[in-house]
Amino acid sequence: MTEASIPHFPRLVDHLVARLPTLPLDLALRRFITSLTERHPSLFSRLDDQARKTFLIDPTDVSIAFLLRPDPALPRLEAVKRAPDGTIVAARDARIAGPLAALVGMVHGALDGDALFFSRDIVIEGDTEAVLALRNAVDDSEIDLAEEVAAITGPASKVVAEIFRRAAPVAERMTGVTLTRAGGTPA
Repeated sequence: MTEASIPHFPRLVDHLVARLPTLPLDLALRRFITSLTERHPSLFSRLDDQARKTFLIDPTDVSIAFLLRPDPALPRLEAVKRAPDGTIVAARDARIAGPLAALVGMVHGALDGDALFFSRDIVIEGDTEAVLALRNAVDDSEIDLAEEVAAITGPASKVVAEIFRRAAPVAERMTGVTLTRAGGTPA
């Protein structure tokens, strides 16, 4: 897959998102990472010393990025806005950058991280050993982001999962972004 064939986040939508405060997103991300850790207990615990590293997950076509510290005892995921010049000022041990669609596609196993790296569609900087450990942990956990989002909605999770199940194929065809893991059914 080449850079030209990876969908990019719409600039108009990103322009609107960039104006929003990060606090509501940070609250949702806190709930998301806690739930993810509870639902996949081995996800971060298998990282050993790498779990105390800080990863900048940097979707290059979006005005925000995400700082992940996968410590099983206290996992953190928070939004970080870009500076006006497009840079992200945040302490980190490693950076994984590329279009949002490529990053999501890797999580869902639809895109090959090695192929994306060698085609320069994604960039890895910093502690590559930590990045490889994180990638292997995510791959082994077979995470489906739609399932994870549905899970954090509490009593509404079955309704949200059904909405995702019906909407995902249409949204994927419209956007070209792999929104669920192949064979996965939001639960």
